[in-house]
Amino acid sequence: MDKAYLYANSALPTIRQLRWQQTEFYGLISYGLPVFTSANFGGGFTPPSVFWPEDMNTDSWCELAVNAGMRGLVFTCKHYDGFCLWPTSITDYSIKNSSWKNGEGDMVKLVADSCRKYGLKFGIYIAPWDMHEKSYGSGKAYDDYFCSLLTELLTDYGEVFCVWLDGICGSSETRAQKYDWGRYFALIRKLMPGAVISFMGPDVRWSGNENGVTRENEWSPVPAWYGIDENGVSEERPKNRKSGDIMSLDIGSRKAIKGEEKFIWYPCEVSLPMRKHWFFDEEDKYSVKTKDKLFKLYYNTVGNNSCLMLGLSPSKRGVIEDPDKQILTAFGKDLKIMFSGDIVSAKGKITASSVKNDNIADNVKTNIPLQFWRPDENDKHPQITIEFEAEELFDKVVLQENIAGGQHIEEFEVFFLNEKNKWKSAFKGGVVGYKRICPLKPMKTKGIKIVFEEYRDFFEISRIQIN
Repeated sequence: MDKAYLYANSALPTIRQLRWQQTEFYGLISYGLPVFTSANFGGGFTPPSVFWPEDMNTDSWCELAVNAGMRGLVFTCKHYDGFCLWPTSITDYSIKNSSWKNGEGDMVKLVADSCRKYGLKFGIYIAPWDMHEKSYGSGKAYDDYFCSLLTELLTDYGEVFCVWLDGICGSSETRAQKYDWGRYFALIRKLMPGAVISFMGPDVRWSGNENGVTRENEWSPVPAWYGIDENGVSEERPKNRKSGDIMSLDIGSRKAIKGEEKFIWYPCEVSLPMRKHWFFDEEDKYSVKTKDKLFKLYYNTVGNNSCLMLGLSPSKRGVIEDPDKQILTAFGKDLKIMFSGDIVSAKGKITASSVKNDNIADNVKTNIPLQFWRPDENDKHPQITIEFEAEELFDKVVLQENIAGGQHIEEFEVFFLNEKNKWKSAFKGGVVGYKRICPLKPMKTKGIKIVFEEYRDFFEISRIQIN
């Protein structure tokens, strides 16, 4: 029998990856010159004087993010056009040469300060591709330039939870730049060791599309050749892998990893805009995602071992328009009701088919790090039962693995006690990972049983939440 899954068990998250995963749901504020030119992205020659967000209030952005249930915001400090939204000393193509605030404004500082005011994590998006900078395409000279920008961003604006590096490179042969990813990574690790490096980085994997299409089962331990190491080098894909890339629908099952020996912990981020495009466009007002669409996304991302980054696009005036605000506020209100209300699992009597050492079943009631239930290794079909004194009404079960010890569960089934006092299947699932939300038909029952059918060597359940 192929033992690749045992090699996969050796891949574990870093502390920075654990903290990122706990962020769960956060936003990307897409703002800059493209908003003022109605372009999906700029061309590098729009004059800074165009930048004039007359009603901009970053506190309102953060207030909306909190109301929507987000735990952080990432800000587009520099996009492909090269225009910097902070008064950098490295280039004149920046906010300091706009008329806004007489050239004394600093968008990055305003967003960072507002995030901290509202208890949100702050992250930066920065694109190496630069349509304006003349040294782009020169090799080391441009790398020096880009690293100088990174240094400012990572020393002047406090704690950063995420550095989102866009990997797109300019297509012009005369302007092609081979990015020195290893140098960028080393600088980020030195200046902001607690930040994950996302998209083009070794910490967080992009889902592969901007449409919210997700996998049925999302694995965090994946073959090393899917990722990029600290030196910016990718493993060569094995020749026997005729197919398989970051957009494959299965990159972590036993079938998909058969024969592999080297694995990395490379968790998934799903990113997509609230509207059709990342930057504000008046024509996109009919494409705003509905509350139902957002819930589907949430269940398929946060509820399936991923994080969700949702793009928010302030208008030219610097405000997020009413349709977006209304939908996000309603979504956040319902989200709080659905997952922060009465947790009926805390009321029940919990029993398990077996226990390993002192990792007792009652640990699943808590939310304390490194407390979990672990069944005995001789228990081939472990199960945990939660029984209530009276019938309880709920419509979801949330499972969480202790991913500090890896991701192991491959198949499980949720049962409920029906009116005839018989166990009846309510949900069949695959992976759990950091979090798996199991939607159920609204039911009244005196008991829930969860049976773990397939797993990799062992598993640890840190929490079970029933709402």
